[in-house]
This record gives sequence, structure tokens and C-alpha cells, in this order.
Amino acid sequence: MGLLQGLQLIKIDWQKEANRRKHHTNEYDSTDLIVRREQPFSITATCNRALKSGESFKFTAETGPKPSLKAKTQAVFSISSTASNGTWSAVQQSTESSSVTISIYCPANAAIGRYKLSVQPTSGGNASQGIVGTFVLLYNPWSQGDDVFMPNNAERQEYVMEEFGMVFTGNANRINSSGWNYGQFQKGILDICLASLDKSLNYRRDPATDVSRRNDPKYVGRVLSAMVNSNDDNGVLEGNWSGDYRGGTSPSSWNGSVEILKKWNAAGFKPVKYGQCWVFASVLTTVLRCLGIPTRMISNFNSAHDADKNLSVDEYYDESGNPLRMGGDSVWNFHVWNESWFTRKDLGSSYNGWQILDATPQERSAGVFQCGPASLTAIKEGDVDLDYDAPFIFAEVNADRITWSYNTSTTEKKRIYSYTKSIGHSISTKAVGSYDRVDVTNDYKYEEGSEKEREVYQKAVGKLHVGRGFAGRAMKHEEIVPNPEISGKFEVDGAFKVGKDVKLTLLLSNLTSEAKNIKVNMTAWTTVYTRKPIHEVWKDSVSATLASKEEKRFPIKIAYAEYQQHLTSDNMLRVIALCQEENGIEVVVERNIVLENPELLIQVSGDAKVNEPVNVEVIFTNPLDQEVKDCTLQAEGSDLLKGKLKIEMPPLKPKQSSKVPFEIFPTKTGTKQLLVNFSSDKFTGVKAFETINVAN
Repeated sequence: MGLLQGLQLIKIDWQKEANRRKHHTNEYDSTDLIVRREQPFSITATCNRALKSGESFKFTAETGPKPSLKAKTQAVFSISSTASNGTWSAVQQSTESSSVTISIYCPANAAIGRYKLSVQPTSGGNASQGIVGTFVLLYNPWSQGDDVFMPNNAERQEYVMEEFGMVFTGNANRINSSGWNYGQFQKGILDICLASLDKSLNYRRDPATDVSRRNDPKYVGRVLSAMVNSNDDNGVLEGNWSGDYRGGTSPSSWNGSVEILKKWNAAGFKPVKYGQCWVFASVLTTVLRCLGIPTRMISNFNSAHDADKNLSVDEYYDESGNPLRMGGDSVWNFHVWNESWFTRKDLGSSYNGWQILDATPQERSAGVFQCGPASLTAIKEGDVDLDYDAPFIFAEVNADRITWSYNTSTTEKKRIYSYTKSIGHSISTKAVGSYDRVDVTNDYKYEEGSEKEREVYQKAVGKLHVGRGFAGRAMKHEEIVPNPEISGKFEVDGAFKVGKDVKLTLLLSNLTSEAKNIKVNMTAWTTVYTRKPIHEVWKDSVSATLASKEEKRFPIKIAYAEYQQHLTSDNMLRVIALCQEENGIEVVVERNIVLENPELLIQVSGDAKVNEPVNVEVIFTNPLDQEVKDCTLQAEGSDLLKGKLKIEMPPLKPKQSSKVPFEIFPTKTGTKQLLVNFSSDKFTGVKAFETINVAN
């Protein structure tokens, strides 16, 4: 009999398809083996002969530039009889002549990322040459031991697996919705998401420590909230709120994250121009879902930006009623951020669940433009002393709003009014499994005006140890008005449309039994959604006498010709009336208006089947009495179009309709969404989407 040959490893079958099906990673358009923590995956090792007694395999799993056992970025293990909980392990499942199928288990606290796995045959304790493969390890919302475990399957499907979302914008009076293509499973996106972690400041300072902390979704979420904006680190998106987006893409023109992430990657990680809050939040949703962290988008209407952390925002007006940008405080028509689902071992289990993250660069946190994670429970309960950035987020939904008149010549300021219920309205997110809007305001605060809400506000003020001069602000729900003798409001009738004159009525009421002589200064400005004034487009002033208890109406008309040139892509106007009576008492009446774009119609011919072209037609009608030029139609949709389709269109004469035909080519079955976006010299960000069910 000849001598027994030395044991050699000939090949490894990584069983990519079977493993990816079991690990809910088969949607990724990638050739990688992609697996999730705390769930075994199988490989089959084929040797030159069958294994004998005393022969086995040694495994080494490593991630990051300096793998080490101590940092838990390296694991060395052999085949054992059972999978050990909490450490890397391997169990032999079956043997067939010279092939051995092995189940490899990664613990729930392993760092996520790209791993090298070396498999070496061993004989008598000595290892011989092996084979090295790679795999990507992700968070596991399906597994109870993982920090991101989400028990409800419908919620997992929505917040991890869904590639399409709804963005809610506009203002509290009129909430608009549009679609967004997250595209977290599209080709190349997983690699870009992993690269974004390696571009962070933390990684650049100390790569080994940064990689070792990637086991923690709290850490990764905070790092990515910094990386999605470009402010400190050449991150993904450069913000621009000027209303002038030359040299880049207007934020309202984006329809999805895929194009943005691919542009960033292709430019050698140079920031993409430009983003605003919903774009930052949408890209962060893509990256977090891609890595396996359940994530959703939240829109907050009348959102406070409290720059000085005193839980109140101050708004100033001059004598003519013009809004003044004084101090850092502001109230945005809306603001969009994220919630991600994970445990908070640092705070205690009562703070588990939804955690708020915000990638929009607003204020520095620990020296960097990053925000969160803050526990949603902590915000509702006023626990603003808990990590991270809770005071800023609490103020976004709960601050008092104080209006002041400011005399520009004497620099004297006078408090007009304190509003305690005007911040944080209609807090919204997309429903699970449908396109509906769900109101989650009650998750953020107790009912406005209730005793509990006042108690929480005062608790938050107390925890901030805000010194003297602030105590009066704790009087939440004491509406501070110097003798309300006049009240006012703007009345509107129906929706406002781009291209039409804006008509509204100022209603003023004398609340006293004496006649009042008043002067009213009125202005209208185009704004961006942060209410930053861009251009004054109309002004007027009237004097009137209001008899005892009298109500008077003042009709207002702002012509399209007046606002047309200065309207930003947000389609927003702000109308302000400053009413003064002889004794100096003032009232500010304001209305934020969103003008609606014309409709875009999508028509799909016939049924959609995989790998067969489908004809689509998009119809736009020019509603104006003037020609519309520089017309462009853009379309995109995960698994329907490769990349983005851009079609230049001829000018449209007044009232003319245009039909634009194109083809889509579905590559996967299931429910897909086609998003289209029309822009021109008169209209920007005219959007629509169509649901397309793709059959085999």
C-alpha cells in the first residue's frame, strides 16, 4: 500500500445563492457572498481525499486594515461539535467522500463589513496551505440577539427591504408627497456604502478602532449622519439653501439616491451638488437599509432650528413687516430626518426602539456636523440630558416661538407674541406596505395644551440648567400677549397654482369695545422651505379704523408676473402683515404658501414582464399663457431602467400638451415604481410615479 497523500484543499463552494436566500440578501445586485450576523452560513470544502481521524480545518476571519483578536476584528477557530453562542464557530454538517460541508456562525456582536475568510486543512495540529475567500457581513434585523432585531415581519419588509419611499414636504396647511428611489440593492451601492465608512473622519484618525466599533449600530448611525453631508469630511452631498443651484443639480430635481451615491463614487468621493434635508435623509435611508439597519424618514412641519439651545426660537420683523434674519434661530416650513431601529445599551432598555438621526448639516455636535442617535422615547419624555443631541431635536418639535418687532434705526426690539403650540405639527412618515402618510406626532410629544406636555417641557428646561433670563420661557402654555386688542389671520380659498395670481384675504378683528385706528404694512417674499427670504415680490400698506368688535377684510392679490422671476424650486411664498395701532401695540399675521405644480401623467401600455420592453408615455400640458422653454424629462426606477433616462423636449406653446414616449426594461419580478420628473424655465421638480407590477 502506498503512503497516504498529504491533505490538500482543492476548492471551496461558497454556496452564495443558498446562503443569500437564507440571509435575506438575495436582492443585492452583487457577486459577493453577503450574510448577516448571528445566523450560520454554509460552505463546502473539497480536498484531494477524504479526511482521516485527527484531520480538520482551521478558519481565520478578518476585517479592516489591522485585524486583531483583542479588537474583535479577527477570529481564529476550528471545527467544533456545536455552534458556540457569542463567538465565531464552525460545525461540520455532512461529508461526501472528499467534500465536507461546514456551517460557520458569526456572533451578533461582530463588526459589520467586508471580511477575508481563510480556510486551511490541518493534520495533527499543523495547518497547510488554504484558500482565502471574502464575504460581506451585515446587521440582522431577523435575529433576536442582534441590536437591530425588529420582531414584526411587515415592518422589516418596509424598513429594510423596500427600495421605494415617500417624501412628505410642503407646509402644515398643505402637505405634498412625492416618491423616492432608495435603491439600496442596486449594483455597486453596497460597495459605496461600505466605502463611505472608510472615508469618515474616525476611520482616517484611527482605522483599527473605527472598524472594531462597527458592531454597534449606534456608532455607525452617528458616523453616517456626518458622512452623508460634505461639511467636515468630503461626504456625499453638499448642502445649498440659497435658491441658486447653478453649478450643480437643484435639490428638487433628484428622484433617488442611486445616482447621487454613484456620482460621489465616480468623482473620487468629491461631494455631489446639491442637497437639502429630504435629500440628505433619503440618502441616509439608503445607506442604513443597505447595511441592515431598519430605517424610515420623518417629516416635521413648522420645524424649529434652535441655534442657542434655549428651547425657544426668536423671529424678528422690521416696521414694514419684512422678516429679518437675526440670530441663528429659524422655523422651517418642514424638516426631514431619519429614525433607525436599535437597542440603547448605553441608556437602558426603556430607550430601545426608534432612534433619531439627522444628516442635514445644521449645528455641530462634538465639533462635527452630525446629529443623533437620540432615543425617540427620550425626546417624548423630555430627557434632553441623554446622548446624543437631544436638546436640539426636542426643540425641533417642541420649542416656543417668540415674535419680535425690531426698529432698524434705534435697534430697539419689542416682544409681540409668544406661541407655545406652533412648532412640531403633523409629524409624518410613510405607512408600512402602502403609500399613505401616517401621523406620528404623538410618538414625539404629549398632546399640545395638556398638563403632561407642560410638565415634560419644564423637565427639559430644568435638565438643560439654562441659567437666569430663561426661567420665563418655562411658562409653556401661558400665551404671552400684551393685551390682545386686535387679532388677525389670512383666509385662503382652495389651492394655489404656479402660473396663477395668488389671492387671499387679510381678516382683522377689533377685540375691544373702543374704535381702533390701525396701519397695516404688508409684504410678500419668495422663500426657500427654511423660510429664508429670497426676494420681495409685493408690498402694500393700508390705514383703517376698526369700530368696536368690528371685523374687516382686506383682499390681497399678488400677480404671477410679480413673483414669476423670483420663485425658487420650492414654489413657496411668505405673506406677512404687521398691524400697528396708535398706542404702539402690534400684531404680526403671516401665511406660508406652497404653489402647486401642474400634473404629470404616466401611461404604461400592457403588462410588464421580466426581460421584455414596456412602452411608457408621459404627458405634460403647459397651463400658462406663455411659452415654456428648456424642457427636460428624467425617469428612473430600480429594476426598470439602468441608471437615469434624460430626454430633452422641444419648447411648449401656451396651453400645448406634449407626449414623451420611452421604453423601460424590467429585470426583476415584483412591485416596482417608475419615477418621472419634468423641469423647464418656468417649472422645476414636477414629479409623478407609477406602480408597475412585473410578472415572470
